[in-house]
Amino acid sequence: MIRFTDGNDVRLLCAGTEYFPALECAIDAAREEIYLETYIFADDAAGRRIAAALSRAARRGVTTRVLVDGFGSKVYADTLSAELISAGVQLLVYRPDISPFNLRRSRLRRLHRKLAIVDARAALVGGINIIDDMHTPRQRPPRVDFAVTVRGPIVDEIHAAVTRLWVIVSWSQLRQRWRVWSMRCAPNAASGSQRAAFLIRDNLGHRRAIEEAYLEAIDAAREEIIIAMAYFLPGVRFRHALAQAAARGVRVILLLQGRVEYFFLHHASRALYGSLLDAGIEIQEYHKSFLHAKVAVIDGYWATVGSSNIDPFSLFMAREANVVVEDQTFALQLRTSLVTLIEQGARGVVHESWSKQPLPARVLAWVSYGLFRLSNGVLGYAKEQENA
Repeated sequence: MIRFTDGNDVRLLCAGTEYFPALECAIDAAREEIYLETYIFADDAAGRRIAAALSRAARRGVTTRVLVDGFGSKVYADTLSAELISAGVQLLVYRPDISPFNLRRSRLRRLHRKLAIVDARAALVGGINIIDDMHTPRQRPPRVDFAVTVRGPIVDEIHAAVTRLWVIVSWSQLRQRWRVWSMRCAPNAASGSQRAAFLIRDNLGHRRAIEEAYLEAIDAAREEIIIAMAYFLPGVRFRHALAQAAARGVRVILLLQGRVEYFFLHHASRALYGSLLDAGIEIQEYHKSFLHAKVAVIDGYWATVGSSNIDPFSLFMAREANVVVEDQTFALQLRTSLVTLIEQGARGVVHESWSKQPLPARVLAWVSYGLFRLSNGVLGYAKEQENA
């Protein structure tokens, strides 16, 4: 059961064009403390802009802590890291051991969440890495993604989650020289009128929190479900929940990436199209540019924005973070953005045409799906995925 709190102010940010100015402004306003977590921190226009803001904060005496993933940021430029460290920024790398000879399953447990929190009072949460929207290797720019700014009582939960992970990583890497303490301040008072919740996924006490939130909302849906997802390969429970919603008359729309980024994942996802279309679920593939979104709107009231995809990586291996909002105005804004994406850049998958696709395409989809399931089985996640 999700624990919602009232009195929050959650505002939608569409793509890096809105996210990076908001993040830079928050960093420049910091007076005591900044935490930033990201999967990717690129050496590009956006990365240098945020690195410069973090350096300015550290130089004026703000405790500035940055945690990046060891795989997602493995090409993190020495120039940027050197700039941050020389300015006094405390920089940690989450699970830096990414050697191909390390076959332990834990090497796939990545830091995939994207969070920033300033002075324990304002936070940004979403799916946007520190990488420019136009920096889309092998894909057509710009990158389409979402985030939110948050003020209010749930910021206390975000602050607790971020500081807890920093303590874990700093002690695991023997960085006791960095004093592991955080601001002690009064709980955040109401800043708005929105009902919201902060959800994380980890391998400790929150293994399925985000997935269960989706399933609870889908089961309660009565009119419409719109899910926009960069990587979509759900387990049986999730697929059944969507099919059951469609069977009771709910319009279910999936907005998925139409362009190939990861070959086997892309074609494995398409192996599920037939059963989804048979269940009356609408599939829209986005082709205009690079869809990186991980959001949903249900019944024009329930909405979520975050880092978690609906695939085995996000649901069973990575650390993820989402914000769930129950607010008609916020949900309408996000829904309007998704409908615009569908109208301006998506192509509907027609049931009749899909069922008559050429044999080589069907074979490719099912071989990809089989290989993907086999890899999960080798890693020990197949049973978990099947039961999900």
